[in-house]
Amino acid sequence: MKIGVLALQGAVAEHIRSIELAGAEGVAIKKTEELQDIQGLIIPGGESTTIGKLMRKYDFIDAIREFSAAGKPIFGTCAGLIVLAKTIEGQEEAHLGLMDITVARNAFGRQRESFETDLDVKGIDEPIRAVFIRAPLIRSVGDQVDVLSSYNEEIVAARQGHLLASSFHPELTDDYRLHQYFVDMVKAVQAS
Repeated sequence: MKIGVLALQGAVAEHIRSIELAGAEGVAIKKTEELQDIQGLIIPGGESTTIGKLMRKYDFIDAIREFSAAGKPIFGTCAGLIVLAKTIEGQEEAHLGLMDITVARNAFGRQRESFETDLDVKGIDEPIRAVFIRAPLIRSVGDQVDVLSSYNEEIVAARQGHLLASSFHPELTDDYRLHQYFVDMVKAVQAS
């Protein structure tokens, strides 16, 4: 099973390492045609406006929407969460607009307000280590969205069917259980 990591910006190698620890093959995705070879896709962190511009420049917007329409799982982390969202506070246009969530960019403040903490995540037994770097927050979710984790009563991870999103960077720790959760989502789609 192959899981792609959108390689326009962000911690691509770290995501690939976590995917492989979770028992799948991780591949960097640089061209839209490479989406045909994978069963799941991770959109990593970085700067959401830049990622959005690069996705438009390289024709990834429609290609990823089609990937999603085929029921293939997508996991957005940090900026990737913003890219997945239907609504971005203070911004007229969404990027992919796939997930029924409203997000606030840089909700935790600047780089110096970055932090690590242990988080309970629904569907994962023990708390996971979460790294927040200029992280967004999920302000609200639609009826079909399942909240998986909160920090200080703010939503930081959610799932909507085949879509998974986290405000934090699970790839920047040695704890690959959120990637394992995503790999299991992909396996479930493959089995159905």
